[in-house]
Amino acid sequence: MPVVQGVKEDQADLPSPALGSYKKEQDKLTDELRRQCVQAYYASTTFMDAQVGRVLDALDRLGLAENTIVVFTSDHGYHLGEHGLWQKMSVFEESARVPLIIAAPKLGVKGGVASDPVGLVDLYPTLTELCGVKAPENLQGQSLVPMLKDPSATGRGWAVTQVSRGGNRRQGGRFFGYSLRTPRWRYTEWAEGKQGRELYDHGADPRELTNLATDPAHAETIAQLSKRLREAVQQTFPASGETPELRPIMWAPNLTNP
Repeated sequence: MPVVQGVKEDQADLPSPALGSYKKEQDKLTDELRRQCVQAYYASTTFMDAQVGRVLDALDRLGLAENTIVVFTSDHGYHLGEHGLWQKMSVFEESARVPLIIAAPKLGVKGGVASDPVGLVDLYPTLTELCGVKAPENLQGQSLVPMLKDPSATGRGWAVTQVSRGGNRRQGGRFFGYSLRTPRWRYTEWAEGKQGRELYDHGADPRELTNLATDPAHAETIAQLSKRLREAVQQTFPASGETPELRPIMWAPNLTNP
């Protein structure tokens, strides 16, 4: 089982926040332990796949399949050594991308794959439309029903991923990284570009190994994507433009003494 090679060369053109999810424990990993980690991850996904099959078989057996919308997804991707990272909390493709499979009765193309980027924020408006429920007007997501009917249909054309970095004075305080994924590009800004930028051409570089952000030949592309990213990020804020304060009852819940 191969392990990721060329990590130092890959990291050479990256701003430091891009590698902010690195953990010092990773230095203890030998190639053999890395192979075992990958093997264990593949085993867990195989096990999960088997359990999904049991659920789908039960829907068929109980006569519920024709009246049930099935959504399969997850909360984040998982690094297995790409870019020298393990686990999650990056905005590289391996961590930001998640599975999203939707099967609705009597709708869609069997085995159809939509190539236009979408996000998990799109699930709620999709489910409300499928269920015939009126959705609130202030939703940020888009309904994916047109794509379920025709996988070649296009939506808004991008998806946004966000992570936080810093948090103490030595690291310069807390700041965010926002990444915009279009059908061709992934463009990332750290602290609105003050802490670095990244640009990857998925048409030629699907593993995101070459950061094009400092290449003058892509200056116009960067300007266009930066404008689109900032407009997209602004849509995630309330009208005031300020991040709402976190209320104690919202996070984290006390599950031992609610």
